[in-house]
Amino acid sequence: MPPAPADVLGPKPVDGGWGWMVVLGAHISIGFAYSTPKALSIFFKPIKEDLGASYSEIAWISSIMLAVMYAGGPVSSVLVRRFGSRPVVMVGGLMCGVSMVTASFGSSIVYLYLCIGIIGGWGLCFNLNASLTIISKYFLAKRPLANGLAMAGSPVFLCFLAPVNQYLLGHFGWRGSLLILGGMMLNCCVAGAVMRPVARHSAPPKEVDQSNNTKSKGSLLKKAKTFVDLSSFKDPGFIIYLVGNVMFIFGAYAPIVFLSAYAVSRGVEEYSAAYLLSVMGFVDMFVRPLTGLVANSKWVRPRIQYLFSFAMVFNGTVHLLCPLMRTYPLLVAYAVFFGVGFGMVFALIFECLMDLMGNQRFPSAVGLVTIIECFPMLLGPPAAGLLVDIFDDYKYLFFMCGGVITTGGLFLFVMNVYNYNRLEKANRGRDTAQNHNTVENQEQASSSEAQVELMNTAQPEPEPEPTEETR
Repeated sequence: MPPAPADVLGPKPVDGGWGWMVVLGAHISIGFAYSTPKALSIFFKPIKEDLGASYSEIAWISSIMLAVMYAGGPVSSVLVRRFGSRPVVMVGGLMCGVSMVTASFGSSIVYLYLCIGIIGGWGLCFNLNASLTIISKYFLAKRPLANGLAMAGSPVFLCFLAPVNQYLLGHFGWRGSLLILGGMMLNCCVAGAVMRPVARHSAPPKEVDQSNNTKSKGSLLKKAKTFVDLSSFKDPGFIIYLVGNVMFIFGAYAPIVFLSAYAVSRGVEEYSAAYLLSVMGFVDMFVRPLTGLVANSKWVRPRIQYLFSFAMVFNGTVHLLCPLMRTYPLLVAYAVFFGVGFGMVFALIFECLMDLMGNQRFPSAVGLVTIIECFPMLLGPPAAGLLVDIFDDYKYLFFMCGGVITTGGLFLFVMNVYNYNRLEKANRGRDTAQNHNTVENQEQASSSEAQVELMNTAQPEPEPEPTEETR
């Protein structure tokens, strides 16, 4: 969800001071939110062997967790507006810790769906949305920098969490590892504790409060209507973006979930396989801000949708070439290019939506997008795992994911050409109509002036009044 505007009752954002501690807390909570569903894939193979589950069943763990994290955005936003970011993040951190601890005692895959997927997904949802919201309270001029530092938690945590999980797995098994991971995720409670609310001014008189309360229900209804506003579907640009985005999300996470297992199947040692995720996260860490700089340039900004299309095609092509990477150095190269493509797409994914919809329509549009994204996010990894179960080979999941993402990128490119041409024709037509109206107005003005002049010349001059001499 987009950051909420600063509270009008509070002071202006300080753009610093304690706000940097808030950014550090957001960095931690957002880092766990985005990296945990990916780093959990380290435990999938031993869980599969211990519980006797299939790859498609195991993949539902991360899918449910990600889907709940995205789908719970509206609920999290309501709680943040009601209680503030600090308690919401602390409750989210507690839920994350409890989810991992209880999952360590699981004896069935359905139990893991409940603990990790649903409870853990809600915890990550609270961490993510509340952290993004509190930053807007503390920063205004430096908000892009603050958001960038906070969002960098995703690749930073992925870099160290993947090898740490592999180390824990080798020494404590998957059950002990989840128990320790749950304790680590309780640090989100500490991160939430530093997110103290911005001080408010004294409350207005009761008479003003009562007059405001009479309008509160109407304002809440307006806000709800804004969030679920379906008028975005009337915009061709939004439909084009949504189709391409859904295709990308369907194939985006399965390669992350199965990358370590694929490397192990190629004879790579388990620790080295886990480091592939670290390589990807490390590259992603630098690609996102660099992509933002390129997208903000005067040459790219007017056609940012084309850069987004290129990023998707690049990402999909990398997945299509992955089955050819049979040695560890080649797999490292795949992880590097995977990080480049993944970072480029996620650096542009919401910026492109804002470019299409504008600031006023963006909140409702992003709400619709995140809700719809839940379905491809939920189905993508299990579908890829089903291919592994059927063919007993990982290459088909990379073919599926790469093919879907590449097709989505090409669809975006072709349709954006159409959309840009449509908008240019509409702008030219509007300019022509405005010029025509301007000419007509000028002609009318000149004709009216001419009529006034004719009337003035046709009107007889008044006779002079008689003087005493003429009398």
